[in-house]
Amino acid sequence: MDLAAAALTFGAIFLVELPDKTFLATLVLATKYRPILVWIGVGLAFAVQTGVAVALGQAASLLPPDVVKSAAVVLFLAGAAILVREGRSHQEDSGEEFAEKAKPVHGFRAVLASFLVLFAAEWGDLSQLLTLSLVAKYEAPFSVYVGALGALLCVSGLAVIVGRSLLRVISIHVLHYLGATVCLALAGLTLWELVS
Repeated sequence: MDLAAAALTFGAIFLVELPDKTFLATLVLATKYRPILVWIGVGLAFAVQTGVAVALGQAASLLPPDVVKSAAVVLFLAGAAILVREGRSHQEDSGEEFAEKAKPVHGFRAVLASFLVLFAAEWGDLSQLLTLSLVAKYEAPFSVYVGALGALLCVSGLAVIVGRSLLRVISIHVLHYLGATVCLALAGLTLWELVS
């Protein structure tokens, strides 16, 4: 296991996901259902989504290294642009887009509802694209999987446990800008590796 790749992946995914719709959706789900059931449901969704991203990243690593690095730079820059755009929109918005009415659900149905909400929301999400890029870049699929899943579980755990309190202390647009900074740094590092 490549601890450096796992740690880098954890940090990047954590910062990218903290201000994401995933955090807000998990927070809202935890206000409707038992928090532990929400966390189990979203954790299962993240495990599947991260596995798909790692598999696609592993396939991409079979391409020539310059192609992979160029694609990673583009994905990192796109991620930074998306996060800046979302940060700006959250400065103008209240972030209540996920506050919807739902029927009371308990037990397995709460886990399933949480799984389905996050499973649908994560396809093509920035964290999935970032995971794919990191697998292709570092060629350490297991380490990237562990780092990405760990970050996603921590973010969803934070949303379940301290979400509302955290959002009172740190503005969500600030978190978007931090995530964008991480993506720009990764793009710069990859570009530097590409040209040297």
